[in-house]
Amino acid sequence: MLNKIREEKTKIFISILVIFCFGIIRAFENRLFYDPFLDYFEKDFNNIQLPQVDSLKLFLNLLLRFVLNTALSLILIYTLFRDKGILIFSSILYAFFSVVLFAMFFIIVEYFPEKSWLLFYVRRFIIQPIFVLLFIPAFYYQLQNLKK
Repeated sequence: MLNKIREEKTKIFISILVIFCFGIIRAFENRLFYDPFLDYFEKDFNNIQLPQVDSLKLFLNLLLRFVLNTALSLILIYTLFRDKGILIFSSILYAFFSVVLFAMFFIIVEYFPEKSWLLFYVRRFIIQPIFVLLFIPAFYYQLQNLKK
C-alpha cells in the first residue's frame, strides 16, 4: 500500500514537472526559437504576405521544438502508463507525424503561400504538444477496454 502511494506521488510529480517544462517552452518561445511566424500569426495574417524566412534556420528551430515537445510527451506517456509497447508505438507515431507535418509545412510555405490558414494549423501541430493530448486518452481508453 505504501509503495502504491509512493508510485502515484512519483507519477504526479513527474507529470507536473513535464507540464511545467511544456509551459517553459511556450513562455520563452520568442527567446528560444527562431520563428518569424510567431509575430505573423498574431496579426491579421489572412491579409498580409508570408514573412521572409531563413529556411534552414527555421527548419532546425522547428525541429528542435518538435523534438523537445516529443521527448517531454514520451516521458509523460511512459510515466502515466509504464508500458514499453505504448512508448514504442507513440515513438513511431511521432516519427511518422514529424515527416508528414514538416513536409506539409514546407510545401505550403513554398508552393501555397496564400493558404496561410492551412499553414497556421500545420505549424500548430509542430510547435505545440497536441498529440500528447490525443494519445493519453486514447491509450487510457484502450487499456480500459483490454481489462474488460
